[in-house]
Amino acid sequence: MKIIQMLPCLTHGDAIGNEVIAIDRALKSNGYKSVIYAEILDYRLESTDSKTIKEWEEPAKDDVIIYHFSIGWRFLPNIRKAKCKKICIYHNITPSHFFKDYDAAVYNNCKNGLAELKTCADLFDYCLADSEFNKQDLISYGFTCPIDVLPILIAFDDYKKEPDRKVIRRYKNQPGANILFVGRVAPNKKQEDIIHAFALYKKYYDKDARLFLIGKYFDTDIYYRRLSSYIKSIGVEDVYLMGHIKFTEILAYYTIADVFLCMSEHEGFCVPLAESMFFHVPIIAYDSTAIPSTLGGSGILFQEKNMLEVAGLIDRVVKDEELRRTIIAGQDARLKDFDNAVIMDQFMTYLRNFIASGK
Repeated sequence: MKIIQMLPCLTHGDAIGNEVIAIDRALKSNGYKSVIYAEILDYRLESTDSKTIKEWEEPAKDDVIIYHFSIGWRFLPNIRKAKCKKICIYHNITPSHFFKDYDAAVYNNCKNGLAELKTCADLFDYCLADSEFNKQDLISYGFTCPIDVLPILIAFDDYKKEPDRKVIRRYKNQPGANILFVGRVAPNKKQEDIIHAFALYKKYYDKDARLFLIGKYFDTDIYYRRLSSYIKSIGVEDVYLMGHIKFTEILAYYTIADVFLCMSEHEGFCVPLAESMFFHVPIIAYDSTAIPSTLGGSGILFQEKNMLEVAGLIDRVVKDEELRRTIIAGQDARLKDFDNAVIMDQFMTYLRNFIASGK
């Protein structure tokens, strides 16, 4: 028997890619034969038994396919034809409407991916969802197979590396709070709402505050250009759109952050929330999609985007030491649920039970 992981793109530093590689290692350490197939393979990846779909070999009947679903893929019909058992690990697909006015290609990819997902309700024998939100997503699309929730595996050992000292020296002891958000610059992430709340916080509470928005964008992206115009139009200073930066620099910004502010309106899990927990950064987040389940009762959630109230909330979290300690203690407790060993043990238990069930 062989376990075959499949996904459209296996990328270095990507949360899904990291999980695929970690699962591959765990499978082999537990005595399973394991192989990964992807249409695109990142040359920077460490050595794995990964192949392109051009090398696709028809699985044996007793093999198991694990498909990581995060976007549509033209190779899915081949997976459907396979005679072996099939598992879906569902990482969610961002609803296309967020991109309608910004990026036609992404809009179509998301739209087609969701349409494709709905045709897969009968394809898989078992599903794992990154969050309860993702599980309910699958159910709403007609999935009737058994579904369990298992958080995405996060490579926390990577976060123990030395952070960039230049960043820390520049900002650590400067007057003013450091507000942080990490996530690609995209319409569903609602960076404009973060900027709006920050502008009010800076105006009424902390004139020296800084906002760091870390996440990939291209200068030609319509959404990025509108964000830049918005920043100029409201006249707010000290907003830094950092783009794609070195990993050690990301670690440094987490190290200096006073608050992690999330206004996203669609997340399947939101790995930066767990990263913030790791760095003991108090989280303030809008209550949407998977965010409440990822926080698991930790951090601070707000239900309405009253920007002035959010600004006041930031101020309280920055200044109230007892509140900060309480928030961080709650986040530390929640972080234990994302321990790699715990999640991987649970994954192996789910997999063994699935194989033993013969379903």
